[in-house]
This record gives sequence, structure tokens and C-alpha cells, in this order.
Amino acid sequence: MSRETARVLGARVAVLVGALLLWELIAAPLNPLLYVRPSALPPALANVLLARDVPALGEHVLVTVREIVVAFVLAVAVGLWLGFVLGLGRRLGRVYEPMLAAFYAIPSVIWYPSLMLFFGLGPASKIAFGFLLAFFPICLSVLSGIRQVNPHLVTVARSMGAGSWTVFRKVMLPSMLGTLVGGLRAALALSVVGVLVGEMLGARSGVGYLLNYTYGLLMTREYTALVVLVAAGVLALDGMAALVEARGRRWSG
Repeated sequence: MSRETARVLGARVAVLVGALLLWELIAAPLNPLLYVRPSALPPALANVLLARDVPALGEHVLVTVREIVVAFVLAVAVGLWLGFVLGLGRRLGRVYEPMLAAFYAIPSVIWYPSLMLFFGLGPASKIAFGFLLAFFPICLSVLSGIRQVNPHLVTVARSMGAGSWTVFRKVMLPSMLGTLVGGLRAALALSVVGVLVGEMLGARSGVGYLLNYTYGLLMTREYTALVVLVAAGVLALDGMAALVEARGRRWSG
């Protein structure tokens, strides 16, 4: 580990410790039912992990993970396919890209009631909402990436006898990979948000349901512990996605 990396990690730890101390000082004199101190989180985490007074965490985590995986995989499959179709078909791209951008600009949460009415309270509505949030950044990143490709490189490759697949693999994909991986990373985060929000708005299982359950019963310590667990999981997932994005950018560079 280099000195610069060690300094950055040390600064992050210092900021985290400082934030926890400030949180403790502010919450200490306030109502513990509404303001949870960091020192109260370890026993609350134990209650959540050991299923004391709350539903078992493991089965709800599995439900949420399955929904996120299905939503993200569907978004990747449809987003990549439609993005390449519109990106490689220049006229189609010019026609449909403004429509996609307009739909992406609409706050997605307004679509959830319709999805819930159509798919019900089961996993299908959560998967559909996670898919909806993740689809647009993937499709639009493909469109943007294709436009970053230097047309002269494509012309040179074709003049040297390269076929369509070779041009795509050797010229287009390396040029657009950084933008594409960035879009996939954003889509992964949005699929997590979509599933969790969907579960909180109406579900009978999942981590979002647990958050709603503990909040509704004013189990604020357990609720905060669940938020911490969710944040830790999302940060770990985003960290892995950041590593993949960095490798993709280095390869494309």
C-alpha cells in the first residue's frame, strides 16, 4: 500500500469516527425513541441478526437479492439490445433517443402505483420497478458510447478488410467500454433502489418490508440497524462495481 493510499484511508476513517462522535453527542440528550445513538446500535444489530422481536433477516434478504438480480439482468439484456439497435441505426436513434431521455427525466416513483396494480404486491412489481429504473441508464449509455466512436477508425478498419463483428469488437467496443461500464454501474445502484423502494411501498417480504415493519412499530433502533446493514451492503456492491469500472476504463484506454 502506497503512502498516498494510506493517507486517504486514514482520512476516511477519521471522517467516519468524527461523524459517529458528532452523532453520539447530538443524539445523547434527545428522546432515544426518535434519535438513536451509535452506541445503541450494537444491541439493535444483534436483535436484527438473531431475529429477536423482528422477522428473520435471512429469508427476507434472499427475497430482495433475487428481485435485484432478476431486475438487473433483464435491464442489461433489454437495455443493451435496444441501445445497440438505436445506436447502430442512426435514424432510429435520432427519433427515439429524445423520447427515452424524456421518460428517464420523469420521477420514476410515479410509475410504481400502476406497476403494483398491474403486477400485484408480489415480487413481480418490485422486479418491474427495479427494471424500469435500471433500463434507461444502460440504454442511454450505449447510445452515448456508440457516438463516441471515431468514425475514421471504423472507416480505416473496413478499408483493411475487417468485417462487421471485427469492427465492433476491435474498434467500437474498446472506445465505448468506459461509458458502458459506467452506465451499468449506475443501473445496478438504481435497480437496488427500485426494489427496496417497491418493497417499502407495498410488500409482504424483503428487506424493504422489514424496514417498513420496524419503522411502523417505532422500533427505531432496529430500523436504524437495518439502514446501516443496507448501507454497508450497497457500499460493498458499489465498491465492486467501481473496481470493474476502473478496469474497463483502463482496458478501453
